Amino acid sequence: MKFIVSSSVLLKNLLNLSGVIAATPIVPVLENVLLRIEDGLITVTASDLQLTMTVQVPVDASADGSVCIPAKLLLDVLKSLPEQPITIHINAKTFATEILTDNGRFKLSGQNPIDYPKLPKVAAITTVELPSGTLLDAITHTAFACSNDDLKAAQTGVYALFAPSGTTFYATDGHKLARYTRTDVQALTESSFIIPRKAMAQLKTALSEGVPVTLEANQSHASFSFGSTQLITRLIDEVYPGVEAMIPTTNTNDLVIGRADLVNSLKRTMICANRTTHQIRLSLKKNTLTISAEDLDYANEASEVLLCEYEGDDMEIGFNAKILTDLATTLSAKMVTLSMSTSNRPALLTPVDKDEHEAILMLIMPLQLNV
Repeated sequence: MKFIVSSSVLLKNLLNLSGVIAATPIVPVLENVLLRIEDGLITVTASDLQLTMTVQVPVDASADGSVCIPAKLLLDVLKSLPEQPITIHINAKTFATEILTDNGRFKLSGQNPIDYPKLPKVAAITTVELPSGTLLDAITHTAFACSNDDLKAAQTGVYALFAPSGTTFYATDGHKLARYTRTDVQALTESSFIIPRKAMAQLKTALSEGVPVTLEANQSHASFSFGSTQLITRLIDEVYPGVEAMIPTTNTNDLVIGRADLVNSLKRTMICANRTTHQIRLSLKKNTLTISAEDLDYANEASEVLLCEYEGDDMEIGFNAKILTDLATTLSAKMVTLSMSTSNRPALLTPVDKDEHEAILMLIMPLQLNV
């Protein structure tokens, strides 16, 4: 069995799949990618048992067949080649794989594809069509806020809520929360599930603008299909915390400031902050914001005064500068609003300029200030 394919096309698609493969997979065969040739198409599959991704590429094939090839070795070979058509021969009995190029050959040891896990079947209960740009925005504005603590399994993923009124994505680690809402992406019935962080990261890598995405989900799996690619992920079987209850509705002290000015000042001031807590102090007076930090262990201090629009009570509030910077950096608006109530209540960061069908909200928990 042999087929001819463009080296750059195969490499591009393998790179999109490579993030799925675990560094130390549970089952050794998962170090491989599965190549299946059928009807002039090669389907390339990568899996870690929790996440499975396939992509189809047209090829000039002499016959149908399949083989498992070590993913890293195949990628390294393709990366070393200039753009050219390559011929891949597969021995149907030993699965030895030979790659012929314009001026050389590479022989790789393949494996029997019968040992590779079967692609999960998703009998859809929920089906939603959405633009890839919308899904990319949802991932960008939420996935970063997921928890890294496996003891909080529910919070290691993005909670997606689909309803006839619109779609909302949530992520939180207990210190920050991100909520992204679209009123123009609707489902016929209400449903919700938790998508693992790794699946969201893989989607962000593989998605391209302008390609519609079909999302199908049931109680255990979700499938994302776009173009010639399909990603199937096992969902997190946990109860997500009641995040809406965390979001305050009575924050009346509103600071409006340029996002870039805020981010740059935070980065400069944070240099002198405590290296463990990254605590900075925001002192707010009418139309004036003072950002300050100190590290008592090393007697380091920094402060900056920024012009802003501030309406509310004079107050001081402390934050983890690293978290606040991450939240502000994720937003793309020129101007942002930081809404607060008291120094011990959550603050909300939102963009001033808003899309008609889009709503973005970031929540950050304050730090207790040293007197």
